[in-house]
Amino acid sequence: MTLSHAPGSHSSGTPARPSVLVASDLDRTLIYSAAALQLPMPDAEAPRLLCVEVYESRPLSYLTETAAGLLDGLARATVFVPTTTRTREQYGRIHLPGPAPRFAICANGGHLLVDGVSDPVWRNRVADRLADECAPLAEVRAHLLAAADPAWLLKERIAEDLFAYLVVDRALLPEGWVKELAEWAGGRGWTVSLQGRKIYAVPRPLTKSAAMREVARRTGAELTLAAGDSLLDADLLLAADQGWRPGHGELADSGWNAPHVDVLPQTGVAAGEEILRRLTRAAAPGAADPGPA
Repeated sequence: MTLSHAPGSHSSGTPARPSVLVASDLDRTLIYSAAALQLPMPDAEAPRLLCVEVYESRPLSYLTETAAGLLDGLARATVFVPTTTRTREQYGRIHLPGPAPRFAICANGGHLLVDGVSDPVWRNRVADRLADECAPLAEVRAHLLAAADPAWLLKERIAEDLFAYLVVDRALLPEGWVKELAEWAGGRGWTVSLQGRKIYAVPRPLTKSAAMREVARRTGAELTLAAGDSLLDADLLLAADQGWRPGHGELADSGWNAPHVDVLPQTGVAAGEEILRRLTRAAAPGAADPGPA
């Protein structure tokens, strides 16, 4: 495969149409680490890849060059909103093709970025909801550390003082541990999600969908489209007018679906390309068809 690096994002180009809002998860939905690419073909037949994230001088995340072109066009024709559980710092490492998004959702909805800056009104609204509707972060973090076994716990992190996650050795993680944690957390207003080597504990009121609705309100969007692969994306998909999920990930493993959410057969980076193709078609029906994968 041939790897190239994305040029820096820019803010020029045709203004986005306010009538269509596209909110998409990033990791394992649009962009993929080398381990998540799932390229079944021989190297000589693999698609060209574009690197969109570098961390500690190492390339980290990719999409196909075809997907990059689709994303560039989509971001110019719609209000494109990157929507991620990543912290603001982690999101800042990503340089997507196309114009710089005016809005971005980070920390699973805890931060709404407007031109790269966290909106204080939204941040205060989130803080009030968390204080009123769920157990405090300190209580959940203490339980995580007490219940985890050092034999398989690799790291423990707090994200933006909003939620916690563990990095674990999946091979040593006891069967049923995540389910037990989810039952304990559920009674305290928290949600648990297992994504790769990470186990997230997130307050139930902290959602991507709430932030998406706020962006839709501010932009006057008449149609909302969404994509995602994990249980933390389920509320986002349910809140959108139309959604897509890939054939891999937490939602696929659990068999999750909804009437207005299309399940794609593709997995890995090919799924990211197909999601962008479907989003493009839905955002501009009647426009030139971007073609098959």
